[in-house]
Amino acid sequence: MVNDKSNIIQPKLKKQNPAHSWLWFLLPTLFLVALFYVLPVIITFYISGTDMSTATGFKHWNWVGLKNYISIIKHPETPQHLWLTIKYVVVTLTFFNVGMALVVSLLTTHIPKKAGFFFRALWLLPRITPVVVYVMMWQFLAADSPYGVLNQIFFKPLGFKTEYWLLVKPFLFIVLVNGYIGASFGMILFTSAIESISKDMMNASLVDGSTLLQRIRYIILPSLRWPLLFVTTYQTLSLMTSFKEILVLTDGEFGTEVWSLWAYHKALNNYWGNFQWGFGMALSAFMVIIGLILGVIYMRFFKFNELVQEPKIEIL
Repeated sequence: MVNDKSNIIQPKLKKQNPAHSWLWFLLPTLFLVALFYVLPVIITFYISGTDMSTATGFKHWNWVGLKNYISIIKHPETPQHLWLTIKYVVVTLTFFNVGMALVVSLLTTHIPKKAGFFFRALWLLPRITPVVVYVMMWQFLAADSPYGVLNQIFFKPLGFKTEYWLLVKPFLFIVLVNGYIGASFGMILFTSAIESISKDMMNASLVDGSTLLQRIRYIILPSLRWPLLFVTTYQTLSLMTSFKEILVLTDGEFGTEVWSLWAYHKALNNYWGNFQWGFGMALSAFMVIIGLILGVIYMRFFKFNELVQEPKIEIL
């Protein structure tokens, strides 16, 4: 018996162009990125080319081109703020945001799970504590006798001279205050990446007689290239642009005015009340340019092109 399928009507499926289908899924994201990232950058560069300030208002400003950028280069405080920012970002990023985050992740993933979870939760406390409360805790730690915790518990009983340590070591304290917050971010990502490593691979390394340091060097660290790239790039940009902890802690006094805080003071908050919006935007534009350059350098260093390659499947 022969089945006659000639009379069966087959529905015609409309062919979709795969080159355009993915674009519809990206449109909401592209819109949000353009609205909250691209547009502010364009506005920043535009205002940086004007003399807009409280003296001119929003109506009587003039286009000055690169004058603000030339003023920044010639400004006597530029080398001081630039060097402090570089030192602050490098030290905090190296020892805390990446270094300590990686150490805490490695330690807490090689101890019993409940203990590891407990210690990771402790490291999250600085991040979830309100900024004012968190900074006040550091101020009480650094305060002189009879209020300072460090002086009362450690230095005074041992016969050392008590000091207002925030005034004596201001750079150390802005690094510590921001470092303990930043370490928790990398800790979460590194821990997740370590936990996702195949148990078979780790067990095979144990069977082969590898030590802990060898497993870290040849298995764990190569598996963390993506998280390391993201954490290093994100935390570098975050340290360059964030200043709220330093603002609450010292307000830029004692030689702690980093570049972003300098821009904030010039544009939005200073003693004389002359808000130089154009000059402040030019300071911000410098950070945008430096951030883009560092992003490219990081991608080259971590070999971004290799990370985004499609996995090679072996055919047996």
